[in-house]
Amino acid sequence: MTAQADLRPLWRRRDFTVFWGAQTLSVAGDSFAIIAVPLLILNVTGSVAQMGLLTGVSGAAGVIAGIFAGVAVDRFDRRKLLIGCDVVRCVLYAAIPLAWLSGPKVWLLYAVLPLAAAVGMVFQVAYVSSVPTLVGEDRVTEANGKLYATAAAASVLGPMLAGVVAGWLGPTAAIGINAVGFALSAVGVYMVRLARHERPAVHGAPWRELVAGAVFLWRQPVLRALTVLLSFFIFLTLGLTDIVIFRLKHDLGQPDAVIGVVLGIGAVGTMIGATLVTRLRGRLGFGPTWVSALAAAGLAIAAIGFIGTVWGIGAAMGLYLACVSVAGICSLSLRQQVTPSHLLGRVTSAFWTIHYSLGPLGAAALTWGAGRFGSTPVFVFAGISCLAIAAAALLTPARQRHPERTAAAPPGTEP
Repeated sequence: MTAQADLRPLWRRRDFTVFWGAQTLSVAGDSFAIIAVPLLILNVTGSVAQMGLLTGVSGAAGVIAGIFAGVAVDRFDRRKLLIGCDVVRCVLYAAIPLAWLSGPKVWLLYAVLPLAAAVGMVFQVAYVSSVPTLVGEDRVTEANGKLYATAAAASVLGPMLAGVVAGWLGPTAAIGINAVGFALSAVGVYMVRLARHERPAVHGAPWRELVAGAVFLWRQPVLRALTVLLSFFIFLTLGLTDIVIFRLKHDLGQPDAVIGVVLGIGAVGTMIGATLVTRLRGRLGFGPTWVSALAAAGLAIAAIGFIGTVWGIGAAMGLYLACVSVAGICSLSLRQQVTPSHLLGRVTSAFWTIHYSLGPLGAAALTWGAGRFGSTPVFVFAGISCLAIAAAALLTPARQRHPERTAAAPPGTEP
């Protein structure tokens, strides 16, 4: 029985359930590292600058890897790539606590973490490209919703558990648990039956294979519109969490514990959005769901600038992140549905590279604005701008209810 013909609930399909559990473990492992690595650096060096430098170097490694990740994912067996990436990350993270047994070695972090970030980017592209093969194009939205919801839960519980483990046994023990998580994820993917995709035929210069994903995005009207609109959206929202923290700490004088509660409520919103997205898109269609989610997110952002209570800000953050979850899963699922399997890796990496290119600039600009003019004008500006993006989407093919039915692969996109 093919994945497309299998009408059983996804949770009753062995391969998806195992894959689902493996990815939840992988996200939980990553979330352990988010807490444990900064604690380790601060414990050894006491330097915030060192922490920022290491984050920057790792981020740059991930971006560079993203340029080539799509080609690798399209040309090689995706299941083997997923297993290999998990095994490599397991070895890299296990090296840290083992090396620390003979004393701190900060230099090792500068070798391990950028490599882990690069391998993690390859994993993410392979993971996104594998979902349609695993469940069928008709059920990618449902599958992404389930994967996204448990990933959000793991990203909340993981740092909490990491903090407990780091407090009892030290940050290196938490990093060791991270390595174990990747090992279990590799075992899970090994147990999954994943059909091989059609390999791309390569013609002409190698650089054409690298840019094939970007070419497809540009020539596909719906994906072109989504890529442009979402790039402006990330410009306005990547630094939003920092500004929320600034408002709670600076404007309202709240302690760190309250910030954790507010961000936790936001994470619950992410899970709720991921749970509802399949039903919303099935009832309303892609365009109305996606545009409405962006508009509601803009309203929630603007509202934060005027709300003066912790619970009110928490509720607004929950609404905002629920809408981001709905919009993000819709756009991801549509890319998976309309992109040929042999191009999906390159399209995914091209989209992420373009999509996030404006994010750091926007985060720097908006956080500077909050420090200079206060948080309220920044929230209002960002919220109104997001509403403008939603309005602009109504003038593009992204407004269609079922673009997956009419979209066809544009000619001349394969290198």
